[in-house]
Amino acid sequence: MTLPGPCWDIMETVQPAASPPVLCSVLAVRRHSCEVTLDLGIGLFFWREVRPRRERSRAGMCLARAFHRARGLAGSFTDQLPSAGHIVPVSEIVSVEEAEIDEKHYGMQWKHMCKPHAFTACRPKHLLVYINPYGGKKKGRQIYEKKVAPLFSLASITTDVIVTEYANHARDNLYEVNLDKYDGIVCVGGDGMFSEVLHGLIGRVQKDTGVDHNNPKIPLSPCYMRIGIIPAGSTDCVCFATVGISDPVTSALHIILGDSQPLDVSSVHDRKTFLKYTVSLLGYGFYGDVVKGSEKNRWLGPARYDFSGFKTFLSHRYYEGTVSFQPAKWAVGSPKDKVCCTSGCYICRQSSNQLREQQRAETCGLQNNEQEENWKTVKGKFMAVNAAVMSCACPRSPKGLSPAAHLADGTADLILVRKCSRLNFLRHLIRHTKSNSDQFDFPFVDVYRIKTFQFTPKHSEENDTESTDSANIGKKNFTQICTDHPSCGCSQVNSVWNCDGETLEQTAIEMRVHCELVRLFARGIEDSHKEDDENPSRV
Repeated sequence: MTLPGPCWDIMETVQPAASPPVLCSVLAVRRHSCEVTLDLGIGLFFWREVRPRRERSRAGMCLARAFHRARGLAGSFTDQLPSAGHIVPVSEIVSVEEAEIDEKHYGMQWKHMCKPHAFTACRPKHLLVYINPYGGKKKGRQIYEKKVAPLFSLASITTDVIVTEYANHARDNLYEVNLDKYDGIVCVGGDGMFSEVLHGLIGRVQKDTGVDHNNPKIPLSPCYMRIGIIPAGSTDCVCFATVGISDPVTSALHIILGDSQPLDVSSVHDRKTFLKYTVSLLGYGFYGDVVKGSEKNRWLGPARYDFSGFKTFLSHRYYEGTVSFQPAKWAVGSPKDKVCCTSGCYICRQSSNQLREQQRAETCGLQNNEQEENWKTVKGKFMAVNAAVMSCACPRSPKGLSPAAHLADGTADLILVRKCSRLNFLRHLIRHTKSNSDQFDFPFVDVYRIKTFQFTPKHSEENDTESTDSANIGKKNFTQICTDHPSCGCSQVNSVWNCDGETLEQTAIEMRVHCELVRLFARGIEDSHKEDDENPSRV
């Protein structure tokens, strides 16, 4: 919120012993004298118009009322808010601008606030912006210039804008740019553009801190610079799951307000080689085949996912392999408890605290490190192997792939969909589109809350070293025929991994969750019912 044209005349600081400081003064809002109170204890900004008596001067009455109210409000404001006037949370104030007033009308001179009486809200001032002009419907630049840039200008935010020209342009640029002069990074595009910025920022921080990201067991250095997402892609899953809507203006306001939402990030490795980071979905089988098929039909735009999904469903492939995982026993909640992650999430806070305590105890030697003993193994034929770091909600799936997954609890939800009939698999998929259905309520679906997992396809178990004999060559050729003609009804040897909408060809992988590795300009999805109960008087 921006208050137009205010002028601080005088401010009295009242600090009663039993309550937090209350700041009171007279403020000119749209040329009306208003009595203003800032309660630092509960973070509310309150103002209402002062109505002086006719026999006294306007300015004198304003000051008299301000002093009297300051003394009275110190004892009662935090207990009961006045019924008249306007109330705005401090977190929602974008800026308070100062302006000269008409001295004849008010009968006093303008005085700037002294430093001890001022308060400062943490807002970004200078941002680095990356725009993908090719993602989604190719309207990234238009969305930024018409909807976002004017808002940044009104909030006095300066920007350095880079329009990407090739794949991974943003990622490569982040390794070279001077990040010290920026308060945050903004990406305009879809999930692919966010992934570029994510990889660039995390990679840059690991490089600067000397961390080898190729070792899956080494903790990564957290990234404190926030990332803002202006949705302009095909699905915008990350934006939808962290804000609750895919709207450029809403996302821009979260950036302007300086919101901060910690976010878990998972690293994917092939033995001692780093492959990718993921914040939403790592999927093998059905979702891997969908994204692989969609790459061949990019000319269809967003409709390519529907087309590829329909073809993949008809092919009804399954894949054999072994899944090994480490349960997150310290985490609060479970994938089936139906407790969604919302702004200020209690589960995220408690789980991350317990994880840090466990890590601290292991580091100090107070607790045995039982990581190797806690692994569980599941073998079988799978239609899909999915790891959801967040709910993966999107407009088509309001609750997402795993509705109870959390943004910053240091865990992922591992979903194993075993081989089943085509009809049962369709029922499972349809439940993702309904907000009141439980997509885990099937005998062929298992779900676990984990910290790390490994997947090994069957052919890798049988052939630890590559062979070039004629049998294997024939097998590879036959697999290629099946890939090109899925109507033959046989199963492919391998799928690919869908890593946040991008294909990952390596099949034998290890995924590990890093708690609160990055931060977004967001606040999580707000609970509308909770907001109505706590704030009955809102502007």
